[in-house]
Amino acid sequence: MEFSPELTKVAFIVFAALSVGGLAIGLLFPHFSGQADVNRRARRVTSGEASSKIKSAGKDKSAARRRQIQDTLKQFEEAEKKRRKKLTLRQMIGQAGLEISINAFIIASLVVGAFFFIGSFVVGVPIYVAAIAALVGALGLPRWFLNYLGKRRRETFLREFADAIDVMVRGIKAGLPVSDALKVIAKETPAPVGPEFSEVVEGQRIGITIDQGLERMHERMPLAEVNFLAIVMAIQAKTGGNLAEALGNLSRVLRDRKKMKQKIDSVSQEAKASAAIIGALPFCIAGAMMVLNPTYLLPLFETKIGNVLLVGSGLWMSCGILVMRKMINFDF
Repeated sequence: MEFSPELTKVAFIVFAALSVGGLAIGLLFPHFSGQADVNRRARRVTSGEASSKIKSAGKDKSAARRRQIQDTLKQFEEAEKKRRKKLTLRQMIGQAGLEISINAFIIASLVVGAFFFIGSFVVGVPIYVAAIAALVGALGLPRWFLNYLGKRRRETFLREFADAIDVMVRGIKAGLPVSDALKVIAKETPAPVGPEFSEVVEGQRIGITIDQGLERMHERMPLAEVNFLAIVMAIQAKTGGNLAEALGNLSRVLRDRKKMKQKIDSVSQEAKASAAIIGALPFCIAGAMMVLNPTYLLPLFETKIGNVLLVGSGLWMSCGILVMRKMINFDF
């Protein structure tokens, strides 16, 4: 059986291409697949067996240090997961910085709820509206007030916290023990930083370690910066090292975070102002219309269709406000 000359040429070209491609793959594949690097590392390892035996002690020590750091971080992660659960009323009062008992807070909440109920009833609203106002006054408003006080206290704490860390760094570099440096912060730093460190110092007198005191501070002041300090102190206590250098690095990180947070706030102010204007515009226009032409908007309040429109508009406005709030608030 004879093949045509054209078919023979095509077969020859195909076989030649396959041969060249196979040769190229055989020569270049180790470089593209990383096998050459693997072989090179293997030769380095086998040639340096003697030196690796000499350095094994140092490597074991560094590995033990890494394991200790990992165990410490895992402990803090577990504690953080437990803390993120629903806060109790006592914890909310402590974070707000109030020195009142739970019973006193409950009595004050009931008084506020009764005031809202009586005020709504005197105005002439239906009884169910007065009951809703009483629930808001007894349950919603006091807890919102606690959250507001806690947020304001945390912001005040952050403004002075980096300076307190710098005081600790300078004290340690001057030769003071950590406990004495904490005492200096407790005496010289204004509230709420000073009282919080005073709690740590007072805890040492009754046998509470610095690590445990900082963990309790984190419960009263749930900030990432306080958690950073607790982690640094815990790792230092278990693994050793230059505490002044570690705290100095922590101080720089805290100041950088503060600058970044201020930059984010300044950049988002325009969006916040726009959201406030857009949210207040319908109410301002409705108020102006009721002043200029009181009968123009009466169908919205006197007819069923108008009531449906009001409820629907309120729902859509609430959704829009929540979406804008989610867009312009950054967790940092």
